[in-house]
Amino acid sequence: MKEMPIKSLFASQIFDSRGNPTIEVTVSLEDGSTGSSMVPSGASTGSFEAVELRDADFTEFNGLGVTKAVDNVNRKIAKSIIGENAYNQTLIDEKMIKLDGTQNKSKLGANAILGTSLAVARAASNSLNLPLYKYIGGISGNTIPIPMFNVLNGGKHSSNNLNIQEFMIVPVGADNFKECMQMGVEIYQVLKEILKSKGLSVAVGDEGGFAPDLENDEEAIKILLDAIDMAGLNEKKVKIALDIASSEMREAGKKIEKEGYYFWKTDEYKTKDEMIDYLIKLTEKYPIMSIEDGLAEEDWKDWKELTSKIGKKVDLVGDDLFVTNKERLEKGIKNKVANSILIKPNQIGTLTETLDTIKLARRNGYKTIISHRSGETEDTFIADLAVAINAMQVKMGAPCRSERLAKYNRILKIENELVL
Repeated sequence: MKEMPIKSLFASQIFDSRGNPTIEVTVSLEDGSTGSSMVPSGASTGSFEAVELRDADFTEFNGLGVTKAVDNVNRKIAKSIIGENAYNQTLIDEKMIKLDGTQNKSKLGANAILGTSLAVARAASNSLNLPLYKYIGGISGNTIPIPMFNVLNGGKHSSNNLNIQEFMIVPVGADNFKECMQMGVEIYQVLKEILKSKGLSVAVGDEGGFAPDLENDEEAIKILLDAIDMAGLNEKKVKIALDIASSEMREAGKKIEKEGYYFWKTDEYKTKDEMIDYLIKLTEKYPIMSIEDGLAEEDWKDWKELTSKIGKKVDLVGDDLFVTNKERLEKGIKNKVANSILIKPNQIGTLTETLDTIKLARRNGYKTIISHRSGETEDTFIADLAVAINAMQVKMGAPCRSERLAKYNRILKIENELVL
């Protein structure tokens, strides 16, 4: 293996799209090449995710500072990996995992470890004068994913009365990413005018989607279909996708001492059976192609039932269920649970582990969807990652807010490179 030693490592505290502290790591190599990575953060997180280290000093940033994680990079991680070969990503990631020594990276912090892992990969790609997607994916990393635009927000991503967390439009009938963007932007703008004509709010949520108060969640789906139609498109060209984020509803149910799902924003309760029936009926009534986290992260038996009933018709995506974790995905495969996995590198903590989970999913016929987080930065790493691993779809928010559009614009540039 060609050698390119890591010369230095530096981390600092920066801020994400919600104005919360996060970490940026910059790696320098012996040949002068550098690479940086900014780490995102989720609001609706699975309980089995790797742990981001926060300061818990409530005199600053409501306890959300990341100076401890920064210090761990600059002192402990730097001491461990300086001098190592930047081209040996697996070795570097394994050294950090061993240095942390916990199952969930809680000692050093998944944010410290991930920031370093991704910065090393970017520095290595720059050293070889390769685009990041080619460095990660090689000659086979050349497929442009279909975007899933989150244009209406609910759940924990907004303060409105919608329970479902994300209502997405998916331009499955587009010929290329450029056309995907045109469809998404035009529908988004039409949707804005529809909401304004109804006297509804057009303020946006964390991921750039609108967050109005509506009659119920189904009205949100109907408004999306109206926007698609008014944009001159149809249900064959553009499908609907939902992120139910049901683990939040499950936790809300526990607080009122119920075993099922509590739609806390509208004071509705559904048993597990009623929740399954509700999701099935939605797919029967509307052109829904994908349901993410339709059931809670530990309701394996119910997930299996849902998969057996509509898994051949709809993409059933595990996010909180799998948390980009190879062991949890293996359990899902064994139990025939879900058929797709959402991939978020910060859920697991290193690039190597992320790629290992993707490989396992591919070998077992699970679709892979690369995803951002609600608290994002202008970092475009996941755009390159989506192309590198030939992801089926990518989630990067609405066509709004610069931290989202930076990623969409990066894929547009990659598409132009691949065409030339």
